[in-house]
Amino acid sequence: MTNNDIMKKLRVALKLRDDEILDILKLVDFNISKSELGAIFRKEDHPNYQDCGDQLLRNFLNGLIIKMRGPMDKKHTDDK
Repeated sequence: MTNNDIMKKLRVALKLRDDEILDILKLVDFNISKSELGAIFRKEDHPNYQDCGDQLLRNFLNGLIIKMRGPMDKKHTDDK
C-alpha cells in the first residue's frame, strides 16, 4: 500500500474535504496548494498524478493528532 492509498483511505474514513486536509497540515506549519493536494488523490495513470512523500504523510498524521487530541502539553521541569 502506497502513501497515496493511505491518504485516500484516511480522507474517506474521516470524511475530510480538501480544505480540511489543508487546515490539518497548517496545524504543523506544512503548507501545500490545493492543486498539489489534488494531484495526490488522482489515479496513477493521470498526467498530473504526484506521489505522496513520507514527509507529507508524516505531517498530515501529526496534524491529525493535534486536531483530534489537541496540542501536546509542555512538560514542566522543576529546577532545584
